[in-house]
Amino acid sequence: MRRRALLASAAAIALTGCATQTPESGLRFFTPEEAAIVAAIADRLIPADDLGPGGREAGCAVFIDRQLAGAYGGSRDLYMRPPFLPGLPSQGAQSPLTPAARYRGALAALDAHCRAAFAGSGFADLDALRQDRVLAALEAGRIALAGGGRAFFELVLRDTIDGFFADPSYGGNQGMAGWRLIGFPGARYDYRDVVARHGEPYLEPPVALA
Repeated sequence: MRRRALLASAAAIALTGCATQTPESGLRFFTPEEAAIVAAIADRLIPADDLGPGGREAGCAVFIDRQLAGAYGGSRDLYMRPPFLPGLPSQGAQSPLTPAARYRGALAALDAHCRAAFAGSGFADLDALRQDRVLAALEAGRIALAGGGRAFFELVLRDTIDGFFADPSYGGNQGMAGWRLIGFPGARYDYRDVVARHGEPYLEPPVALA
């Protein structure tokens, strides 16, 4: 079943109390300008199509904002004392910069790059084709940002994917867009009513923690 058809069939069912959140809804870390850039990035990494909404509508920027305002943003669960030395790929990031600091510096540098390259237009103001070209250059390491252009691309890509598939209570996956896409049932209590129905597709709509 196409996801649009599933959404239509479930439209009358109240699945969660979470309202759709825009990037400007109660920001905890981002400035409105930063939130607009991240929402635009998320919408190019996961663009809307006939299967459903993209990263912006799914609230990925809201999810990232909440995460950066919390323990993740400050690396509070990681050992963050010097010395900071280059590590092996298997060792992950070895930077003194927290995710919050990396976003703040990289978003400012990215927007400055775009304004210099596109006659004063910031990333969020560019059309989709130009945004895609900028992101491709970031991924290829052709744009220098604080902490590395490619490293920031990988960071925001991972966080956008997390936001698209996390429980809606964290701000992303609004309308359970990510779960509907992959057929994930969510936080249902049990499946005793369907467990013996082998070979049949599971068509019940997903349920969030709320």
